[in-house]
Amino acid sequence: MKIGLTYDLREAYLAEGYSELETAEFDRIDTIDSLENALRSLGHKTDRIGHVRQLVSCLAAGDRWDLVFNICEGLRGIAREAQVPALLEAYSIPCTFGDPVAMTVCLHKGLTKTLVEKSGMPTPQFVVVETMSDLAKVNLPFPLFAKPIAEGTGKGVSPASRISSAAELSQVCAALLSDFRQPVLVETYLSGREFTVGILGSGDDARVLGTLEIVLLSDAEPGAYSYLNKERCEELVRYDLVRSDNDPEVAEAERIALISWRELNGRDAGRIDLRSDGSGQPNFIEANPLAGLHPEHSDLPMIATKVGMSFQELIRQIVESAAKRV
Repeated sequence: MKIGLTYDLREAYLAEGYSELETAEFDRIDTIDSLENALRSLGHKTDRIGHVRQLVSCLAAGDRWDLVFNICEGLRGIAREAQVPALLEAYSIPCTFGDPVAMTVCLHKGLTKTLVEKSGMPTPQFVVVETMSDLAKVNLPFPLFAKPIAEGTGKGVSPASRISSAAELSQVCAALLSDFRQPVLVETYLSGREFTVGILGSGDDARVLGTLEIVLLSDAEPGAYSYLNKERCEELVRYDLVRSDNDPEVAEAERIALISWRELNGRDAGRIDLRSDGSGQPNFIEANPLAGLHPEHSDLPMIATKVGMSFQELIRQIVESAAKRV
């Protein structure tokens, strides 16, 4: 197939004057190189397109592809991850990963949790704070946890995200509303183990690839898989492959993850993040329908590696899943 590549290159945005934080979710050039090399080794022809505005220019010039391998995070708006899939949908060009609806719903953590809750899966009680007046609606026991409603890579998450009083809640929400200019998700804090479950496939064909337990080391910021912990994960975090056949808590996490993935219409590959409460019951935290794909540093390829799957095989299975829509 002729496969186009859409992506947000971090160094390009940095050169335009955007900050490290603003570009935290974007990809490095070695990720794009690795992805293109894997696709070419599988026999496909590739075309580097770039970000959404570059895609617009290519489409206007008449460029077309059998499939677009899309890893664009987008720059602005709660629907930013849906921009490329929606544009391609208008031209009847299939792409990897979620459709525009799934991308938008999964980026808005409040909508995501509402759907998962409706499906009967456990998720912490929560309130969406859009303005400071919404703090009056927060009638949940402390400790709480607060984060921006539509960010990834731990943006806006720090030790201050764990909240122990009304005064802290007001201070943290005011700062997040000001810094990120989007609603804040306030939810019950969970003190147990943290997991990320890798998923391959779509719908009834979806299956669990494997599960990592995220263990914060002694020098890490405590209590949360924060922005700093993610940025310096090599020195602050340990990722342990855990298996459902000898760990009932992991088995329950994987059951919840797979049901949630199907409920949210995840496609091809991605991750579901979970955290357990004090009694060991895993809870859905958030969905990642557009998981990072750096061969060594991103969680989904790390899971693949730990279960014995090469990066090339991971990409092959993603393309094979998406090709059913070609």
